[in-house]
Amino acid sequence: MTTSDGVLRLRGATLGAGTPQVCVPVVATTPAAAAAAARSLPAGAADVVELRLDHVAGSAGDPAVVRAAVTAVRAALPADVPLLATFRSQREGGAQAADDAAYATVVDAVVAGAGPDGADAVDVELATPDVTGLVDRAHAAGLAVVVSHHDFARTPPADEIVAVLRRQRAVGADVCKVAVMPHDPDDVLALLSATRTVARDADRPVVTVAMGALGLVTRLAGGVFGSAMTFGAVGAASAPGQLDAARLREVLALLHAPAR
Repeated sequence: MTTSDGVLRLRGATLGAGTPQVCVPVVATTPAAAAAAARSLPAGAADVVELRLDHVAGSAGDPAVVRAAVTAVRAALPADVPLLATFRSQREGGAQAADDAAYATVVDAVVAGAGPDGADAVDVELATPDVTGLVDRAHAAGLAVVVSHHDFARTPPADEIVAVLRRQRAVGADVCKVAVMPHDPDDVLALLSATRTVARDADRPVVTVAMGALGLVTRLAGGVFGSAMTFGAVGAASAPGQLDAARLREVLALLHAPAR
């Protein structure tokens, strides 16, 4: 992990400069199936791979399952593709129940496995009790941290989104991430406005997404407003509105082509 001038470098991925990176989620119920899904990704499909640990059966109650899934997926990926390990809580759209203690245990299991055979980054939800402690432990192990907030019900006003992104920075995020559910075009504009406000002066990458069909424009053109990464699916999607990764790359290439 290297950071400078608002740019985060993880293996072969660069967040915060140039074309937004494409993150492809791996959604599977066992470590072996997750590894198989990672192994089957087309070459060049993913700049970053996100392992959704909340979809792996038993991960909330057994750190060994967490470590097995992370290790298996890391081994299945090309050496230059970084791995982001994420356990999404049910309160923020995750697939598996876990109380706060279980959630922290999952994150700590990812941290304990840090190294060449483990994850390169871990997602920590801003709403987690002792979020700062989790972030600090991840940093001590050499992991980058995505501090995230997901609202599947609504889109807060732009100033509230800005405040959330700034709180994420304050607790030590290497990447600040917000995903919201829009109900009208004004909600989409609120997210993009907040993204621009924070990204203009940010000293680290910002990632924002509006979910669902109405928010599709943010997945395609969020980079124009300062979002450093977007999410595309190869097979199963992990959130509403995710576009096929290959089609997403076509649009990104068009939007971010050098001016003639």
